[in-house]
Amino acid sequence: MFDHDIKIQRALVAHPRFSDARSGDAEYDLEEAVGLAEALGVAPVEARIVPIREVKVSNYFGSGQIEDMAAAIQALALDVLIVNGELTPIQQRNLEKALNVKVIDRTGLILEIFGLRAATKEGRLQVELARLNYERSRLVRTWTHLERQRGGQGFLAGPGETQIESDRRQLNEKIDRLKSQLDDVRRTRDLQRAQRKRSSERIVALVGYTNAGKSALFNRLTTGGVLAKDMLFATLDTTHRVLPLPSGQSAILSDTVGFISDLPTQLITSFRATLEETLEADVLLHVRDISDPLTARRREEVMEVLDQIGAGPDHGQPIIEVWNKADLLSQGRREDVESLADRSRTEASLTDSYVVSCLSGAGIEALLAGVEEALTRTDEVLNVTITPKTFSARAWLHENGHVLDEESGMAGAVNMTVRLSESDAGKFRSNHAALVND
Repeated sequence: MFDHDIKIQRALVAHPRFSDARSGDAEYDLEEAVGLAEALGVAPVEARIVPIREVKVSNYFGSGQIEDMAAAIQALALDVLIVNGELTPIQQRNLEKALNVKVIDRTGLILEIFGLRAATKEGRLQVELARLNYERSRLVRTWTHLERQRGGQGFLAGPGETQIESDRRQLNEKIDRLKSQLDDVRRTRDLQRAQRKRSSERIVALVGYTNAGKSALFNRLTTGGVLAKDMLFATLDTTHRVLPLPSGQSAILSDTVGFISDLPTQLITSFRATLEETLEADVLLHVRDISDPLTARRREEVMEVLDQIGAGPDHGQPIIEVWNKADLLSQGRREDVESLADRSRTEASLTDSYVVSCLSGAGIEALLAGVEEALTRTDEVLNVTITPKTFSARAWLHENGHVLDEESGMAGAVNMTVRLSESDAGKFRSNHAALVND
């Protein structure tokens, strides 16, 4: 009988703690690194915090620390070392030689997870581009025959071309092809966004730190169907659904990829086509895990990524904070959080915040009301009189606005009170100024 079970990689997860780091954060950062390992399907057999005074150029860690890790790896029969930090190619290669196991840093780990989670063609293209950019910088680690040269007879290699030069050139060619394909994807997305703009659909985009509960909220607010799991980066690909609003109007809700601290620059670049979905949103919903001890830090990290892509309140884009997982708070802590959220909605200097539990549904109705208020904040209410000759204008108002009141007038006319977006109100005034009752 053959054993077809796939061997699960057993890992030592090491989080470097620097002397200038926030003392209370290291355990939570280590816990996140363990979660990343589990998201990849790796078994984190041992996890430890490793104090670092200064990074060693050759091995990152000190010799004594490497000896301790080597002993643990041998005693526990481990297969991989995961370092929750960024290693240079030389450091990665030297650690692999010293420990005789595969070594992966935080960037490599996140790239591996993205590669596992990408479900659409676009997602796979984006991950592959990020991975190739990462590998290009690490050819020095990948190849041990760096000085070997090829002769001039091969088609791919010129005279005297070294192996690494050939490999780098082939990677560059693959990267150029992927960039071209992603340019096609971006053009398609631009067309789709342009169509949404023409149809006057209002767009709400979910953003937030990974595992904050964006997909759970997405499913709670819409007909859903998105994977919502207690796992880092459970979903990667953008999904759109109709978001019903309390007044009977609707918007488009967009679920986006989760952010994370030290998000690899390769991923930000490669996923720009996806991240740019947030740029077109009329309102951003920033979903926060309010039970996370590092929730304030996570907020800042999300805001940094938004700023990198030109989105968020600093770029004139309204944002609402959704404080999720309130069910995990103690009674006293929950009351404090709810009081702070209530105050945020009355003080202009604070971001409007709503306390919710996607698990129980608590707070969802108030959140929806807040979303609709944010979407309609700049709307105009027009009082118009539609004559029999201009009934096509009535149809347009029903299609593009929210009719608040409608009643028959004299001589077959119809008097209407309609709420319109600022842009649609401008369109109606320019085309039917005579119908508007000022």
